[in-house]
Amino acid sequence: MAVPSQPHQATYDAIVIGAGIQGSFAAYHLAQRHRDTLLLEQFILPHSRGSSHGQSRITRSAYPRAPYARMMPDSFHLWQRLEAEAGTSLYRQTGLVVLGPAGNPELEGCRRSLRAGEVLDAAALAQRFPGLRLHAGEVAVWDGTGGVLFADRVLRAVQDVFRRHGGTLRDGEKVLRIDPGAVLTVTTTAGAYRAPRLIVAAGAWTGALVAPLGLHLPLQPLRIDVCYWREKEPRSPGTGRAGPCFMALGLRRAPHGIYGLPALEYPGLVKVCYHHGSPADPEERDRVPLGAPHPDIALLSSFISSYLPGLEPRPAVVETCLYTNTPDEDFILDKHPKFNNIIIGAGFSGHGFKLAPVVGKLLCELSLGEEPSHSTAPFAITRFPGVLRAAL
Repeated sequence: MAVPSQPHQATYDAIVIGAGIQGSFAAYHLAQRHRDTLLLEQFILPHSRGSSHGQSRITRSAYPRAPYARMMPDSFHLWQRLEAEAGTSLYRQTGLVVLGPAGNPELEGCRRSLRAGEVLDAAALAQRFPGLRLHAGEVAVWDGTGGVLFADRVLRAVQDVFRRHGGTLRDGEKVLRIDPGAVLTVTTTAGAYRAPRLIVAAGAWTGALVAPLGLHLPLQPLRIDVCYWREKEPRSPGTGRAGPCFMALGLRRAPHGIYGLPALEYPGLVKVCYHHGSPADPEERDRVPLGAPHPDIALLSSFISSYLPGLEPRPAVVETCLYTNTPDEDFILDKHPKFNNIIIGAGFSGHGFKLAPVVGKLLCELSLGEEPSHSTAPFAITRFPGVLRAAL
């Protein structure tokens, strides 16, 4: 947490807006390059208003889309480097089961992305993980690299290492205005800061921050129900602490996919969520109409009864998180089309946490004018027509 009594320095080599996982890793990489970096966060840390809070996220090598599959080895390496720097464990290897209809394109993409991906039929899956069921015409792909990232611990670790490298973190400072130029000015509720380069990684608030700069990004914040389901027999095989993570793809009843993690955050409660939600205003995400239905929870209850019979079919705990989706669910990692010293990282669409070390590196490289270490062509702003308009 920032110390309010510290004198406010006005000029930096770089400013990063947003101290979620993506912005924190961008600042971390800049500080490791010996750039004097300011990381700004509108809320007092730690907080649960965005997309980076909570105890757990899935990581995996299995990816149906090739650009992400190519980035994952680098991401695993950078996670290990952060563990060494922070001197703490940030990841637990549990393995990952990807299940779905045989021949499903996404499932096949996951299988192709794995060098040693093992395909399991219903009998093999039941023998290895009795808590998971397959149905007629379905198969499972095994990713032995999969596991759980300890999200809150990760966020603290990357911010601690950032500060250890000389970075400045100021929380409780909402950005009011960005004035572009060769040297930009970022005005917050507590002061004004200047730098020759800026990275905007403000999650669901990114669209509102860049709109006055003439950029209207097609970002849709979604309110996600994060659900935890009680084990009928705590720590029973396949549903307890020894169980794998899983993803279900290509199911007609769940077109956006379902994912789950073993009981880690709450003893005896397994995390199972639908990979989608309802449109939300990030400023009012907790304002839900009285009597509003929860179709996602009904969908999950049906899925659990059918695929995870070792769990109670009603959630014991329901929390919320935010996704910020693009229309194609691919990231935005690019320069502002008009102001090339403003870099934008946005639209992580609910699958960005595991890739944050690489995303942060790419945002850092773009801001320094370097050739990115991975192609950013799939993440260009220009793939969306009509985003650049006259500035207000």
